[in-house]
Amino acid sequence: MNIEQIRTYCLSKKGTTEEFPFDQDTLVFKVQGKMFALASLKWWERGEAAINLKADPEYSEELRANYNSVRPGYHMSKKHWNTLYLDEGELPPHFIKELIDHSYDMVLKGLPKKVRDTLI
Repeated sequence: MNIEQIRTYCLSKKGTTEEFPFDQDTLVFKVQGKMFALASLKWWERGEAAINLKADPEYSEELRANYNSVRPGYHMSKKHWNTLYLDEGELPPHFIKELIDHSYDMVLKGLPKKVRDTLI
């Protein structure tokens, strides 16, 4: 997947916004103000395609054990975030989408029920 495909997929999720809250390089996708995905555009421009996604801690460990291109989150909580190195070609697009869905769902799960109900 390229960055535009990831962007389009993330924005298709209900209640998602895109922002550059840290700098003009780090593209962040949020649901109700909470991050679920981020990517450095400079990395993509250099040919180092990567995206940070939130994940359940146990699932994170499983992913890291099974995929060389899934590593602890770069500049993120290593317990709750993974960096997917997409330029390595190990992760198929449908699986990347599943991991984006998982990240979105993790954030959704942490929102108050009243807010969640408006997004389901």
